[in-house]
Amino acid sequence: MYEQLKNSQLARLFLITFLILVLQIPTAMLQGLVSDRQNLRQEAISSITSNWGREQTILGPRLYVPYIRRSQVGKDEKSEVKYGTFLPDDLQVSGKLKTEVRYRGIFEVPIYQTKLDIRGRFVRPDVVSWGVRPEDVLWDRAELSLQISDAHAIQTQATLDWNQKSIPFTAGQGKYGGPEQGIHANLKDQIKGESFDFAIPLTVNGSEKIAFAPFGKVTKVSLNSDWTNPSFQGVWLPDQRSVTSKGFDATWDIPSLGRNYPQQWNNESPVNPELIQASLFGVDLISPVDNYRMSDRSIKYNYLFLILTFAVFWLFETATRLRVHPLQYLLVGVAMSMFYLLQLAISEHLGFKIGYLTATGAVVILLTAYSTSVLRAKKRGAIVGVMQAALYSYLYVVLANQDYSLLMGSIGLFVFLAIIMYFTRRMESLEPPLSPKRVEPQPEPPSPETL
Repeated sequence: MYEQLKNSQLARLFLITFLILVLQIPTAMLQGLVSDRQNLRQEAISSITSNWGREQTILGPRLYVPYIRRSQVGKDEKSEVKYGTFLPDDLQVSGKLKTEVRYRGIFEVPIYQTKLDIRGRFVRPDVVSWGVRPEDVLWDRAELSLQISDAHAIQTQATLDWNQKSIPFTAGQGKYGGPEQGIHANLKDQIKGESFDFAIPLTVNGSEKIAFAPFGKVTKVSLNSDWTNPSFQGVWLPDQRSVTSKGFDATWDIPSLGRNYPQQWNNESPVNPELIQASLFGVDLISPVDNYRMSDRSIKYNYLFLILTFAVFWLFETATRLRVHPLQYLLVGVAMSMFYLLQLAISEHLGFKIGYLTATGAVVILLTAYSTSVLRAKKRGAIVGVMQAALYSYLYVVLANQDYSLLMGSIGLFVFLAIIMYFTRRMESLEPPLSPKRVEPQPEPPSPETL
């Protein structure tokens, strides 16, 4: 019975499958380690950005005009103060981002200081179209608000240039702007005329990212920076951009037709803030490669790599009548898991590319030498080594091309499966030969002379 199990390929496959499942324990531990390092990095980022300035999102400016809404309740007239929100007809933002990298331990955070010039034009708000009498419009309570996601990072006392008149800003978004951070200016009796030009000079600190909302009928944003690795984000990418070793220039020119909210609304039928958030665009000052994100993605392929590597060892077993001990399978799997630990540890100090290349070289050399001894032939060990080099090279290509990772992963899996199917197409030729059945000697019949 023991000999039958020992020579059974089915039992061997069950054992290999069990070992692969056991090796998912260190894989799960590695994923937990990546998560812990990500949290540690996030704590380092927070300790820097909380003092300097966090990611900045600039929404506005927008004009708030209150009015009295009258309604008849029985014989009595009821009046409530409502307000309308009006966006500029023309909005132009130009800014220059001066960047640097701050460190907390081994972790780095890109920060910036930007000088923004926000200018444009409002037309006289049309409140009468909402059924409001002209005398019920409270022009003297009008406010202009600019929402800034981290207002504590404003570096200068900003003032509003409204039709060539200087009006100081006050902290907060005012009475109608909501609880979010920002600044506002009381316009009082400044809503006189048919159009109003404005300009807002603003110096603000931030980190990692800056974003804007296309509030104008036509919104034009121009950014210049010395950061050499920008990642443009949002619904709209720049119409013009130039990225060189000295920095980048980017220009967005966005019409209001592309967004999903109107040019004006009131709090009786407000716009969902999620629609505004969905229209944001801007730039991330990120590192070219996020080590932790890449490590987490690469670990997900460990299960597949174990199956393919163990399949090759099993094929050598069946084809050459060798027997690889289960402990040797386990050690091979542990060596492959060590790849991800080495990659993570080295990439934190030297970057992802060097970390990946160093870990690949170490694991390939180790498995090649070990396989040569286990499989008792240099050629077989070389085959395992070449396969490991091919697997990790293939993985790097998949990680570097995130948009095509599913397609490339599917094709690669299909190719490897086809190779294994080819070598196992005649399983009967791989089975060990049956031992000949022992034939008991039969006694010879007596000769006639003895009878």
